[in-house]
This record gives sequence, C-alpha cells and structure tokens, in this order.
Amino acid sequence: MTERTLDGQGIKNDEPGQEFSVPETAEGAESEAIEQRKNGLERDVSEQLAENMKQGWADTERTDLQPIPQARHTARRRAALSARFPGERLVVPAGNLKVRANDTFYRFRPSSDYTYLTGDQTEDAVLVLEPVEDGGHEATAYLLPRSDRENGEFWLSAHGELWDGRRNSLTENERLLGIPCEDVRALGDALREGTGPVRLLRGYDAAIEEALTDKVTAERDEEFRVFLSELRRIKDDFEIADLRYACEATARGFEDVVRSLDRAQATSERYIEGTFFLRARVEGNDVGYSTIAAAGPHATTIHWVRNDGAVRDGELLLLDAGVETRNLYTADVTRTLPINGRFTPLQRKIYDAVLEAQEAGIAAVRPGAPYRDFHQAAQRVLATKLHAWGLFGDMDLDKVLELGLHRRWTMHGTGHMLGLDVHDCAAARTEMYVEGTLEPGMCLTVEPGLYFQEDDLTVPEEYRGIGVRIEDDILVTEDGNENLSAALPRQADEIEAWMAALRS
Repeated sequence: MTERTLDGQGIKNDEPGQEFSVPETAEGAESEAIEQRKNGLERDVSEQLAENMKQGWADTERTDLQPIPQARHTARRRAALSARFPGERLVVPAGNLKVRANDTFYRFRPSSDYTYLTGDQTEDAVLVLEPVEDGGHEATAYLLPRSDRENGEFWLSAHGELWDGRRNSLTENERLLGIPCEDVRALGDALREGTGPVRLLRGYDAAIEEALTDKVTAERDEEFRVFLSELRRIKDDFEIADLRYACEATARGFEDVVRSLDRAQATSERYIEGTFFLRARVEGNDVGYSTIAAAGPHATTIHWVRNDGAVRDGELLLLDAGVETRNLYTADVTRTLPINGRFTPLQRKIYDAVLEAQEAGIAAVRPGAPYRDFHQAAQRVLATKLHAWGLFGDMDLDKVLELGLHRRWTMHGTGHMLGLDVHDCAAARTEMYVEGTLEPGMCLTVEPGLYFQEDDLTVPEEYRGIGVRIEDDILVTEDGNENLSAALPRQADEIEAWMAALRS
C-alpha cells in the first residue's frame, strides 16, 4: 500500500478527530440509552416483564483465564512510556463506535497506541498511567463492565449485552490484561479531580478531551503522540511473529485469487477483492486496508479501490492486499500478475525492470543504513531503465535524476514502516523516520512501481495502460534483512509456473 510522496518521505496525514462520548449510567437510574430504548421499541415494558428479566440468569464469570500472550510485552512498553514522562498523568483512549448510518455502526477498531500498550481492543476504553510518589506510574485500564441486569441495561440499552454480545467483567479483564481495571463511566470525574500535568492522546474520545480541556495543551499532547509513534518503530518478538503470520495468511489469499481468476473474468475486480477478503475472514482475521484489485489500466491508478472494472484476458492484475491479524498487525503485499497466466514480451520487460529495482531496494535494507537508501537505490534502477528505453531523449541520466523527471512514471515512495498500522509510526519525527537509520526490528515495505497512464502521449502507445508494482514486507535483522512475504514468487518465470500449478 503506497504512501503519497514527493521524495520518498510519506506524507503523514492525521485523521480528523471524531465526536464521541463515554456512556454514563447513574447507579439506581436508567441511562439515556435505556430511556431511548423504552421510548422506542420497548415503550410498553410492563413491570412484570421488567421484573422477569432480572431473574433466572446463570453466573458466567470465568475464573480460569490466563494473561494474553502480549501482556509481558505491553508491560515493558508502558514502562518505556513511564520513563519518558515522569510525574505526569498519561491518558490513552481506545476510541468509540462510529455511526455508519442512523443507528448502525462501523465495526470498531481501537486506536493503535491503546492496543499497543494494553493488548485490549474494546470500545470506550481508556488507559491511564497515574504517576506515583516514588517514581514510575500505576497503570489502570478503564473499561465498560458487564451490563447491569438490575436496572435493565443489559436488554434495554442500545448497546446492552443482549444486543451486542457479552463483555468481559472487570475482573476477567484484569486476568487477561495483567493490569487493574475500573469502570470507565467513573473516569470523567476522576480526571477532572486530578492535579498535576497531564498528557492526552487526542482524536479518539471527545468526552475525555472535554474533561481534560483545562489540564492539557496541544503542544504537550503532540509531543506525547510523537513519542508513542516512535516507540513502535522497533518490533518485539510478539510483533514480528504476528507480522510473519500476517504475511503467511496473505500468501494464502493471493493463491485463492489466482485460482479464481477465471470466475473474476466473468464478473469484475469485485470478485478478486471478495475472494481475498473471504480468505482473511474464514481464518478469523480481517484486511489491514482497502484491497487494491486493479486490472488492466486501473493498475496505473495508485490507490484504485473502487474495484468495479473488468478483468480481461491478456492484461495484468495489480493486487495490493494484506491480512490483518486478530492482534491488528497487518501485512502489505503487492503482486502484478498476468490474468491469463502468461506475460507478453512487453509486460515482462516492464515487470523485470520493476523487479530489478525492488531487488536493489531490498539489498539496501540493513542495520545502520540510512532509511532513504532503499528508496534511492530502487529509483535509480527505474530511472536507468526509462532512460535506456529512450523516454528522456538525449538528456543525461544524472540530470534526469537531479530533476526527478522519472517520477512521472514512478510516482510514489518506495516504502514505509509497517506494523499495527499499514503506514506505521506515521507521527514519528522526520529525523527518527525518513532521515534516520535502519535498526534491527524495524519492518518496512519495499514497493517500487512503473505506471504508464492510458492518456500519456509521452510514451509509446503500447506502454499506455500498463502498471506494475511489486511489494514485499522486509524485516531488518542483525546482519541484513528477512523478506517476510517471500512465500509469494516474484520472478516472472516463477510466477507463471506458480499460477499454472494453482489453476491446473
């Protein structure tokens, strides 16, 4: 998945904040949500029914729960955060449900920083690190508890458990997460009453932001956000294992797509998108971003996600897709495949040029190397190929590179960091990211491409409408790198043999 770029540095666009609120249910009184339910679908609830619904429910508290696998890692991550901001209260919200239409909601996806620090993925949750007198912080996860059965919340509330499913109790969450858990509905008052400096991860919970209006500053919160992003640059063993699994699952999705290309030709690119999504879901995963299933000239549109075009014999398919694991780590892989299983001579020429550029980029990924090296190595190869094909006339190659003229057909940066977000660590400072150096444990994509638009009169007519990108997920190791997505072939001959075997 490419980032828009001018020089290999991804433009880090922040998502706008969304309006959310923490549910509030006063003890002994019905919440607003309960009142809405009673005034709508359940306006005629009788006293007898209300009393009946309080009774006859089994105790389902689970006492044999073990900590989630990443709990030992989240403790270390919180310790690093605590050391960076001593004596300050640190507040990291998960976020809230977002309305899709009327009373339906998008599937919830927590803020990456909250999940990174807790391993939890529930909506409305907030992690608070409270400074203690002898140094360090005490971490508490504020979460929604089980629905109250005495006041009818569990069946009358718009988000009661009979509607949305059972939640963990606070005690159960303490066992799973390895940290104390409290009712999030009491958090607003607690935040208002506290004293001392506070830092908040903004943009995820409007109610929390309102509660802390007089205690936070934009400058301090931005510094907090940047540090959280930079903390995630180096992946630990748990993260690397999850990224490796995400790549393996993604490879299975690509195999399914190859097997389905005949059926896709009878429908559209949507069949390809749906086939990959099905593989992700049946294995209990999701996709990490909107799949790009770009057939024919659509492959020249960098972020083609409409996926409503024809899939035609003799053309290429650019498939950019990644499985997101249950722990929210995502792969990001692209392969450009001949729809009928065989490259034409021109398609192969362009494909081989991109592959050579990718090989040069991957070779430049090693500890201690400047981050930009892999981008520059890949771009030089592409510029050299374009120059050899006569697209710059008599201009010297070095002048082409100096002026960046090759970017008409290469468009984007050659890669980006990868992890909990497909464009990971996006808030990191430039000197810690694109102007920094590679370190063991970093994971990044290497994804050069060539794109010849259908209406580009500066290239030979037979080039027009051809787009090729090859992308792999590369882990920086102690002595070089590891291609986590190497299970998918890249050489043109290997791709043809692989596709033939899958379709036989």
